[in-house]
Amino acid sequence: MPLLYVVLAVLLRLLPHPWNVTPIGAMFLFSGATFQRKTSSLLVPLLALVISDIVVIQVLYGGQHPWFSPFTWLGFVSIGLVGWALRANLSPSRLLSASLTGSLLFFLISNFGVWASGDLYPRTWSGLLACYAAAIPFFRNTVLGDLFYVILMFGSYHWLGHQRGTRVAGA
Repeated sequence: MPLLYVVLAVLLRLLPHPWNVTPIGAMFLFSGATFQRKTSSLLVPLLALVISDIVVIQVLYGGQHPWFSPFTWLGFVSIGLVGWALRANLSPSRLLSASLTGSLLFFLISNFGVWASGDLYPRTWSGLLACYAAAIPFFRNTVLGDLFYVILMFGSYHWLGHQRGTRVAGA
């Protein structure tokens, strides 16, 4: 069943949405916490992300942007690693902490990539700080989107597990 959540998250990403309000961060956190094999919990959502990146760039942006985005992908994989910490003990407070930690990691890693690999900011300490400052409005949306989709994914997974009479992680 966790694989279905990955597919749904990628499909939802393709629908119109406010900047950074997507289920992708929640998808990685969910996969990290629920996939049986740790390697699959990172590789399956990463493959789905890479494929959807290609589709988004080619279809929505007409191929005008590069699709190779290692810092963004690393940011999302780091969220999956945070999900590993939820495997043994899933609670609302740990889920909230994990969601916020994941959002922060993604913000730090992806914007470091913007600074390090682009020409928008000088490669100085001041340039890095300016890059992070410019990204703060996007961070707000990331946090809100991640929290919304984390609650939706984990809540529905927990509810469906009880409906089916199966034990879910943290239940």
